[in-house]
Amino acid sequence: MNRRLLRELSALLYPVRCPVCNDFIFANDSFCPECAEKLVRYSGSFKVRGSAGSTAAFLYNEAISPAIMLMKDGIMGNAPYALGGELAVRIREAGMDSADLLIPVPLSRESLEERITNQSLCIAEEVGLRLGIPVCGTAVVKSAETLPQKELNKHQREVNLHGAFTVAEPEIIAGKTIILIDDVCTTGSTLAEVTDTLISAGAGKVYCACACKTPELQADDETTEV
Repeated sequence: MNRRLLRELSALLYPVRCPVCNDFIFANDSFCPECAEKLVRYSGSFKVRGSAGSTAAFLYNEAISPAIMLMKDGIMGNAPYALGGELAVRIREAGMDSADLLIPVPLSRESLEERITNQSLCIAEEVGLRLGIPVCGTAVVKSAETLPQKELNKHQREVNLHGAFTVAEPEIIAGKTIILIDDVCTTGSTLAEVTDTLISAGAGKVYCACACKTPELQADDETTEV
């Protein structure tokens, strides 16, 4: 049974809702037409230290933020399908779709207990389905608790995350081209730290892809982190 038909059958029991406004939508839609019209596809560019390239699906603003906030509250709904689907398109457009492996940015044990599910893993799984790239959510772990990034400026964020991640399964990432998946990139500090960790453990090349990227002015704001 193909996935489109499976979603249509599933929607008979569990109707699909727009991850932004919560209105009912067709089974294979990502957003309702009204919300889709307000979304801004990310058209800028950004660099992540140590990565071979970066891309993003949407500009992070008030139009898309409800979908992100729902996931951070542990409510996935249609958000991974919608965000992961667009991110897969952008990854293909950027020429990154020949990667060997997708790895989501890990959550700390404490954060995972609060949210139940890692939103970056859910997005990565959708990207993997669309691009035919395997996903590994256990290769990298956040082994140290850190202060909330939103309370820190850019330099403090980098220091805060130093040494926070560990490659738990180095044999899986050895020599591989990896796409690191995150839900939102603000300053890129988290992506850079995980990238450094992967390369130090033997990864061949690391790309970074996020569902949303904050505007550049917001990324430089010392008090902004989502």
